[in-house]
This record gives sequence, C-alpha cells and structure tokens, in this order.
Amino acid sequence: MPYDDLRAFLDALDRQGQLLRITEEVAPEPDLAAAANAAGRIGDGAPALYFDNVTGFTDARIAMNVHGSWRNHALALGLPVNTPIKEQVEEFAQRWDAFPVAPERRENAPWSENTLDGEDVDLFKVLPLFRLNDGDGGFYLDKAAIVSRDPDDPDNFGKQNVGIYRLQVKGRNRLGMQPVPMHDVALHLRKAEERGEDLPIAITLGNEPVISIVAGMPMAYDQSEYGMAGALRGAPAPIVTAPLTGFDVPWGSEVVLEGVIEGRKREIEGPFGEFTGHYSGGRRMAVVRIDKISYRTSPVFESLYIGMPWTETDYLIGPNTCVPLLKQLRAEFPEVQAVNAMYTHGLLVIISTKKRYGGFAMAVGMRAMTTPHGLGYVKMAIMVDEDVDPFDLPQVMWAMSAKVNPAGDIINLPNLSVLELDPGSQPAGITDKLIIDATTPVAPDDRGNFSTPAKDLPETPHWTAKLQAMLAAR
Repeated sequence: MPYDDLRAFLDALDRQGQLLRITEEVAPEPDLAAAANAAGRIGDGAPALYFDNVTGFTDARIAMNVHGSWRNHALALGLPVNTPIKEQVEEFAQRWDAFPVAPERRENAPWSENTLDGEDVDLFKVLPLFRLNDGDGGFYLDKAAIVSRDPDDPDNFGKQNVGIYRLQVKGRNRLGMQPVPMHDVALHLRKAEERGEDLPIAITLGNEPVISIVAGMPMAYDQSEYGMAGALRGAPAPIVTAPLTGFDVPWGSEVVLEGVIEGRKREIEGPFGEFTGHYSGGRRMAVVRIDKISYRTSPVFESLYIGMPWTETDYLIGPNTCVPLLKQLRAEFPEVQAVNAMYTHGLLVIISTKKRYGGFAMAVGMRAMTTPHGLGYVKMAIMVDEDVDPFDLPQVMWAMSAKVNPAGDIINLPNLSVLELDPGSQPAGITDKLIIDATTPVAPDDRGNFSTPAKDLPETPHWTAKLQAMLAAR
C-alpha cells in the first residue's frame, strides 16, 4: 500500500522499528544536525529520527534521516525491510518500465488548512529553522521539492519539473536558490529571463517518500516526475492544484510555498556543507520571493543532514541515479548489465558490460559521460566485465588490480563539464574526466594473459542460498 503523505510513512517506519522518537529536550544547533549526522554513521539499518521537544520552539515537529538507510529506502518502495540493495535497484529498474502512470488529481489537500498571504508571509512563523553544518551561511531548506514549468510550453505536463534544489532562507519571504545549470529548473529560468519574466514556482516540504526520490532523479526533460512516482508506487501519485500558481503539487505535503524566482536578480548564496563532503563557497545565485504559504496544522518539518558521505542524501539518490543511467545506456548498448552510480551522486560510476569487440567498454564509459546526468556528474567511470557485480566492491577492486594496465586501460579526457559543486574542478565547473577499463580484453585487443580464468564452481549458488538460509534460521 503506497503512502500518500509523510505522516503515513513515519507511522510505517515506527511500526517496523525504523523510527526513533527523541523525547528529551534538544538544542536546535548542534543537536538536530549532529543526531542526523550520527545516524549516517550507524550503518545500513539506521532509523529515521523524530524530534518534538526543541529548545526555543513551542510546537516544533522535525523529521530527519527519513530515507537514511537501505531499510527505510526499501519501506518507501513498499518492499520488505531487509531487501538487499542490489534487489532494490533491480526492483527499481523493473518498475521504471511501467512509466508513465498518470497521477490522480484530488481536492482538499491537508496543507490547505492554513494560509499566509502577502505581507503576512513569514517563513519563521511556520518552519522551525536551524543550520545543518556550523559553517553554513544560514538556514537551509534542503529536502523541498520545487515545481516549475517551461515558460515556452506551460501546458506540457511532461515538461513540468519536480526537483530538489537547495534553498537558503534570506528573510521572512525570501530564499536564495541554486539552479544547477544541468538541471531543468535552470533551463526554465533561462527561458523566463529571455522573455523578461519572473519564473513562478511552488516549493513543497514534507512530502510522501516516493516524491522525494523522483525529485532527485535524473530524468529526461519531457518525462514527468509524477508519472515516474506512479510507476514506483505501483499506484497513481496524488496531486492537487496549487492555489496561487495553478501548478500541480503533491496532495500530501506538509507545507507549500508559492512565489517566483525573480528574473535577472542574483544575490550571494552560501556557503553550504554539500554532498561532496566539502563546503561550497558563496556565489551569486537566484533569488526567490514567497507570496503565499499554505500549511497543515502543526506541520512536520522534514530536513536532512548533508556532508561527508554516507548521509541520507546518498540513500535518497542512490538507486534513482543508477537506474536512469542504466536505462539510457542500455537503450544504445544492450550489452550493459548494471550501473552503480551511488558514490557522491554519480561523480564515480561503475558499469558492468559485455563487449562486442576491443575498445567497446571505453566507448560505453564515454557515453555515460554524455547522458543528461553524466554531463554534470560522471567524472570517473570504472568499466568491469559482465560477471563482475558493480555493487560488490571487493569484486570491483579485484578487477581493478588484476585487469588494468595503465599503459592502455586509462583514458583522461580534458576540459569537460561538471557541476560547480565538485571541489576538484578547476575552474569551478570544468574538469578532466577519467575512464578506467577493468574489463578482459577481447579481439582485436590481445593484450594480457587472461585465457584461463578461475570461476565459481557451478554448485556455488546453491550453497550460497543454503548457507544464508541456515544462518537466518539460527
């Protein structure tokens, strides 16, 4: 049964022992972020955290680390809590094939219970704001889904974008926003500014868990995130019309902010502790004006800690980065078997593939770097054979150590695009990219001595399942 709002998912996590309620009084800084940071160090079974006794706030309800473990991620997809990560990715890929599933339009959204308009708009009255890292330039909304439309084709439902972009609180009705150039909202903003217009947006906070997953998913420009949410949920995603912008927004959100990105206006935004594990400095970024706030009574404010991996961010964007790259590559190269792009948002990817001929793996690696996501993120690609599991790092390290000859198996591609947040880029947004071919050479490439590999015994899969069953039954 899919979840229609955040509260239903929190209840499900609670029933499965995956929600930890912190009842003691805590300080907004550093306790909230430090606790979520600590959850990322616990391991794959870390729970979500719920706080409702925060110093300085009279009625705060704060949820963190909601997607912050493979157990929680499995539950978000309606899978058994102990589903292994490889199986989660495979299930994700199977559900992708059901795309698109048309959304279900509803009325009477729970977030329409309360509204603030015009001069009454005040983010500080509604949200219990706190910093995530002590070097951040201010308070951030870092798990909000932002809805925008193509100004040149506003009625095209597929071109309506739902994406997660960081938002710095600059005042009671003002936000700083970083529209990453490779992402759809940046294209929408550019089109609006070319027309001399502001770009209307709706910002939704506290969403049902699948919306948060698809909002961080590198889909094609005209593919609807709501259509993908329906495919992943196995049921239509519930949406509703936002009152000010008329945009389609999640029915079950806790808070909806509506306003505009002000055209041709930039202000300093940042610094911010990013998913790369480094701070990004202050840069001139877009400015958002909020004209309307709608919110549930006693809303749950959902945030996530972001910093040196692994954090909730890495669980949230893991499979939803792997699978689009897999589907996009396999459409042109059906030999591609699996893609592991879970490391730092896909700055490093591991791809397993069969080969048609010598040099084929290198070609696949180069294509990965020119996919919609790869243009801004795929900085290093490690290519492995089809019998190497890219999610099994010992196998990958074996392939790297036994099959790579640096004389011909490493290609450096200079001066290519990467997102500016990559701390290794110089100047920001430009980098060399690297392909490492750790596959077995095939004709006409006759290098090396790989003619007599030692493979698993035929009975090994049977004994693997047998031993696992025996251990589980102890």
